[in-house]
Amino acid sequence: MPRPTRLLTHAFLGLFAGLLLGCGAAPAEVVPVDGGEVRAQDWNDSLLFRGIPFAAPPLGSLRWKPPQPVVPWKGVRESVEAPPSCIQGDQGWNHSDFLNQSEDCLTLDVRTPKLGGKLPVLVWVHGGSNRFGGPNDIILSDMGKSVVIVGIRYRLGVFGFLSHRALTAEQGASGNYALMDQVAALNWVRRNIARFGGDPNNVTIAGESAGSKDVGLMLAIPAARPLFAKAIMESGTPGFGLAARSLREAEQIGDQLGSDLARLRAMPAEQLLAADGKLHDPAAPDDSFTWLRTTIDGKAVPADPTRLLAAAPPKPVIVGSNRLEFGVGGGAAERDRLIASTFGSRAAQARAYYRVGEPEPPPDPRLGSRDEQIATDIIFRCPAGHTAAIMAGRGAPVWRYEFDAAQDGGKTAHAAEIPYAFGTATFRGYSLAPYWLNFIRSGDPNGPGLPTWPKFTAGAQQHVRFSDAGVTSLGPLRAEVCSLTDRL
Repeated sequence: MPRPTRLLTHAFLGLFAGLLLGCGAAPAEVVPVDGGEVRAQDWNDSLLFRGIPFAAPPLGSLRWKPPQPVVPWKGVRESVEAPPSCIQGDQGWNHSDFLNQSEDCLTLDVRTPKLGGKLPVLVWVHGGSNRFGGPNDIILSDMGKSVVIVGIRYRLGVFGFLSHRALTAEQGASGNYALMDQVAALNWVRRNIARFGGDPNNVTIAGESAGSKDVGLMLAIPAARPLFAKAIMESGTPGFGLAARSLREAEQIGDQLGSDLARLRAMPAEQLLAADGKLHDPAAPDDSFTWLRTTIDGKAVPADPTRLLAAAPPKPVIVGSNRLEFGVGGGAAERDRLIASTFGSRAAQARAYYRVGEPEPPPDPRLGSRDEQIATDIIFRCPAGHTAAIMAGRGAPVWRYEFDAAQDGGKTAHAAEIPYAFGTATFRGYSLAPYWLNFIRSGDPNGPGLPTWPKFTAGAQQHVRFSDAGVTSLGPLRAEVCSLTDRL
């Protein structure tokens, strides 16, 4: 199966290129935050603060430790033109992050229209398979002209998700350091965002792909629940349709690096990154999903996300996926393994639904080929429906969508919705941005001049389809096959 991030930023290319050009002279605005003071740069009718530390650098003995308090600094810290992204390989789409990376990366960016007032806050958790990427695109989007945007960086890959027997012996649990980073960043927002003109009681967390998965986990895990009011989940759920793994299973992945923790902590980051690329999770569809499977470590993630979500306080949520995300990359063998692992005792029913074993049917003009439909259903569409149902069952206001517009008139793909939500792309005269902004402000995406988006409820599992036909209210999505699995 192709890595989910191969298509992740095709929609980004060129979208924000003009935004990256030139900033004005730095004004005198200085804001006190945890650890010291930071100065803004004047940027595109707003104030931009980039590279603010929210935790200590996770270096040396702090590699694979929960995030520690910020190290205070002297003087005023200037906004960084291009803060380093966390350690990652090069996938092409993330080349700028790859060229500017550091293990000292636990920083965030804040963009605000003004320092006074109580504006709604959007906290963006970037996607990239939990291996790649950074928040640089969304922090620079036009949405930052009307709400406060916070873009966070979190440890990636083996640096952010490794479980290891020696670490468990040292800390009582191990793994999920990236999720702890995200919780630490949300705590920073709670303590500091009012100084930037943001309302700490009106914080929306949002993400796409792996970022959306992590947002789903923030909804679930107790440490994060009090730190935000609502959430937007684009093409990602707490499990990506994969079974969660136990700490013991996760430690077996760590075993592949050897038992000497001191050696691993002293290993150069580049060498450790290379070793990360060879780690294998036998229960994942392929190794690109190694850090997308959720580890129940008993501490950061104390129980199965399904159980945690079912006990979580209800919060307004937008959750959705694209009509076509991506397909199965490993051919029939991988497809069959994915069906078997997802549907279990109902795998024969699923195979019959998809007509597996029969000649390949012509691709659906919108849903794609049979294998593309299978992958999109299993990894995105069905988990989104189950996640929405659990939250709606808790009494949460839930709005579900399916995105099916493409700028070139072709099929959708993973991340195709982003320029419609955060850029200027439109379908039939509409965009997602007004819905997203209404939700960020009030917890309801509906507003004047917009076609009505009905709630998804336990009794009426409605959704809207955003497409070249406009905004269309529809009923349950692919219920025939999604009813055969209950994975998130």
